[in-house]
Amino acid sequence: MELHDRAALISIDVQQGFDDPSWGPRNNPHMEAHGLQLLAAWRHSGRPLVIVRHDSPSPTSLLRPGQPGNALKPGFEPLAGEPLLTKSVNSAFIGTGLEARLHAAGVRQVVLFGIATDMCVSTTARMAANLGFDLVVVGDACHTWAQRAPDGTLFDSDTMHRVHLATLATEFGRVVDTADVLRALAAQAA
Repeated sequence: MELHDRAALISIDVQQGFDDPSWGPRNNPHMEAHGLQLLAAWRHSGRPLVIVRHDSPSPTSLLRPGQPGNALKPGFEPLAGEPLLTKSVNSAFIGTGLEARLHAAGVRQVVLFGIATDMCVSTTARMAANLGFDLVVVGDACHTWAQRAPDGTLFDSDTMHRVHLATLATEFGRVVDTADVLRALAAQAA
């Protein structure tokens, strides 16, 4: 995998509210461990990094500001000087200034991970590609839940995850694993 010199890592909605059992069983129990590895290596590389948090406007949402579930999971909070962008819709590009921030930093490539594969990660990824960024999604650093189709068919969480990554890889950018990103960062540091 090739990383641009000015690639930016974007962590999407790694929030405590997503641990609530009401979401049902999720796929990829290693998502957080992979995300923490990405953050550590990326910070070490000195490349731009953006943390995104979903601030739901719904009064019943676990992700509403002021609720414990709105908080980022431990280790996913921004460090001093790192931007935290808040959004209230699926895409991290809507109402956040993300696109302008990336252009101002000379970013041409975005590397995304987070929650949920089929919702905010996919929406942000699609918009990134449509806006002209070279898109990379770190598939094993994302997770999602089962979804029911309009006809009542239940698609398990792993199927949802894999199908959305397949679509992103077919039409919008590249899907890689954490190990691919870590190898690319190490190779460029050497």
